[in-house]
Amino acid sequence: MILEFYTERNKSKTYSKKLYTRFNKELSLLLTQPEIGIKTELDSVRGLIVEEYILFYEVTTEMIIVHTLWDSRQNPTGLRIE
Repeated sequence: MILEFYTERNKSKTYSKKLYTRFNKELSLLLTQPEIGIKTELDSVRGLIVEEYILFYEVTTEMIIVHTLWDSRQNPTGLRIE
């Protein structure tokens, strides 16, 4: 949805592709360094800052679960991590 928004707004896929590549790079980094994100109020959830976004994720023994990608320019009262 974020990538579609920027494609429509900018009338180009250039920024969307850049952002997509950046998100994938950071997700790949989590595979080798899952503890790099900052701790949150939820014990098992961490937040990884990627440009103006925060990627909220949880590390289990079997996988990394991405809960949400939050645009940090938004009002945090609407943030829900599920």
